[in-house]
Amino acid sequence: MARITSCRSCSHAPLSMVMDLGTTPLANALRRPEQAAEREARFPLELVLCEACGLVQILETVDPETLFGHYLYFSSFSDAMVSHAKQLVDRLVEKRALGAANLAMEIASNDGYLLQHYAAQGIPVLGVEPARNIAAHANAKGIRTDCAFFNAATAERLRSEGHLADVIHANNVLAHVADLHGVVAGFKIMLAPGGRVVSESPYLKAMLDHLEFDTIYHEHLCYYSLSALQTLFAQHALEIVDVEQIEIHGGSLRVFVAHLGEAPVSQAVVAMLHAEQSWSRNLSSYRQFADRVSALGTKLVATLAELKASGKRIAAYGASAKGATLLNYFGIGKQYLEFIVDRSTVKQGLLAPGTDLMILPPNALLEQNIDYALLLTWNFAEEIIAQQKEFSDAGGQFIVPIPDVLVR
Repeated sequence: MARITSCRSCSHAPLSMVMDLGTTPLANALRRPEQAAEREARFPLELVLCEACGLVQILETVDPETLFGHYLYFSSFSDAMVSHAKQLVDRLVEKRALGAANLAMEIASNDGYLLQHYAAQGIPVLGVEPARNIAAHANAKGIRTDCAFFNAATAERLRSEGHLADVIHANNVLAHVADLHGVVAGFKIMLAPGGRVVSESPYLKAMLDHLEFDTIYHEHLCYYSLSALQTLFAQHALEIVDVEQIEIHGGSLRVFVAHLGEAPVSQAVVAMLHAEQSWSRNLSSYRQFADRVSALGTKLVATLAELKASGKRIAAYGASAKGATLLNYFGIGKQYLEFIVDRSTVKQGLLAPGTDLMILPPNALLEQNIDYALLLTWNFAEEIIAQQKEFSDAGGQFIVPIPDVLVR
């Protein structure tokens, strides 16, 4: 683990403390049952603000190979993610008149959940994915995927092999990368003239407004406002020319990035940058957020304790990274929860980080007579509740913990 002393984007120092989440396990470090007696690796998790460029970030950087060399999150297990990707691809294919002569890329392309929609329309694709197991899975289903961490050197290699992309997707990537400037420099190298980088990142304003503190974990090094993204891209002669707010992941920004000077900047970009001036570099906004999260934790624990005391059986739904942050920061474990269920077959049979709660398939909610399911993947609440109609019909209820404790 390395610890930064200056901003990951603009190099400003010092950085201002926002929130200390303690020493926690890696959010996706699921363990096998036979490892339960072994000591679990834990790392500090501290959130800070750069008051110069507005980038919110954590101080600690865990070795990317440790985090991503073998990964257990497959995007295709979420119907909502696949549908979200298809809608975007269909729109870009039409708007940018993409066809067989073009190349669509995705950085951290996972199992091909997005690129498959380009391939289905006859558009050449190239994914770059560091997780060996996931890259192999994508290649096996016909989505050409280069197994590597994307950076300037990777981009130079791919360009030397004849690859130049007309669209580069980077969904939930910029939050994850330690080599932030290497990745953005790679975009500059790989992007064809007239092309677009289309990047989605959880929006910092949504995180603050809706208490989405559970998005803070070691894989997420940075938390973006549009202002911070603008500063980052500008350092590489790239320019945000359009922006959209989208609902995915509790509220995200989708930015469209071009080579500097190639396209006019939309009014949406101008308006959002203006609106962010009142809060994006204001430390008090972030301190208030930390206080509100603490109050939320008190309320959620009290709710679980009351249900448990009345004899109710409680489990959790979603062995997600955000769930690991919520459980560990609020101190919720086996004293309240029986187990966690998850639709991902690669997670079933493993233990959740920090709590050692067993991960089971969703049908365990009914089979083990669970009364309440704490919905850790609250960002997909509607999809999950619809999938678990049988549980609800049998009298089961979901506890949605964010932005406020809600039983439904």
